[in-house]
Amino acid sequence: MTVSKVVADSSQEHLPVLLQETVSYLLGDSVAGSRVPDPAGIFVDATFGRGGHSRELLKHLAPNGRLIGLDRDPDAVAQGDRLAKQDPRFSMHHARFSALSQVLGTVSAVNVQGILMDIGVSSPQLDNPERGFSFYAEGPLDMRMNPAEGQSAADWLNSAEEGDIAQVLWMYGEEKHARRIAKAIVAARPMYTTLELADAVSQSSPKPRGPQRKHPATKTFQAVRIFVNEETNELEQGLQQGFQCLAVGGRLAVISFHSLEDRKVKHAFRQLSQPPKMPRRLPLRYVEEQVPGRLVCPPIKAAVAEQTANPRSRSATLRVIERLR
Repeated sequence: MTVSKVVADSSQEHLPVLLQETVSYLLGDSVAGSRVPDPAGIFVDATFGRGGHSRELLKHLAPNGRLIGLDRDPDAVAQGDRLAKQDPRFSMHHARFSALSQVLGTVSAVNVQGILMDIGVSSPQLDNPERGFSFYAEGPLDMRMNPAEGQSAADWLNSAEEGDIAQVLWMYGEEKHARRIAKAIVAARPMYTTLELADAVSQSSPKPRGPQRKHPATKTFQAVRIFVNEETNELEQGLQQGFQCLAVGGRLAVISFHSLEDRKVKHAFRQLSQPPKMPRRLPLRYVEEQVPGRLVCPPIKAAVAEQTANPRSRSATLRVIERLR
């Protein structure tokens, strides 16, 4: 096998979102004054999943390039370990975003050229009822990215105060019926399966006047999943550590799937790419402060063809920032 060839396996049935756009911006030319990303350099896929993005990146890396994969899901790590046996340029690590700097330090990865973060739950996780992420299939009410650590969704929902549940639904799901749903969840306890939670939410949600586009439990499942996995804190740490680990000219690409995540990415990138706003009418001459990063492109959405082939891509947004200093 040549080093540029990656052996296909069943994991490729999972369709990675915004694949070509992501790889193009991680490996594409920079503007004048910035360094061109080096295909012989070090790249990171911080959410390996089933390896779709990693496999595509490996097709474009030089024989002496390196790709480091991270994931907190044991199933994803098992897939990554198989890829590492097929391609010596790739290594897999069982870790979350907040351990990114530590992992890169352990493997002596400095001056990273590009980092990808694909936020949220993956299709394989949703499709496996045993993981407890889906409200369409019966399964244990778990929702943990790593089932070996932390508190399951069932453990938390069966013990939390009604007010705390409502607050989580409002904060992380932007659920306007949070109090009503929290009350129904408490009344239905104990609950141990995904369909028990989905039924409690559905029965307590107001009936829509028109066609119902989303399942009424969508926001509740999203909120509980984010809370159980501490995804907000992980995202914030991942964005901070990821940018700091980049070489000058290196790029951080982030794919998000709902407004809460995308706002956090947008805010973090804005802080890195814009000088602080100065108060009006200051008796001082304004001198623009040099910023550490620049936005490489406007927010990117999936093309119509991809949305048709992969409905999950409809909600995806790609943002890319490049480190300048």
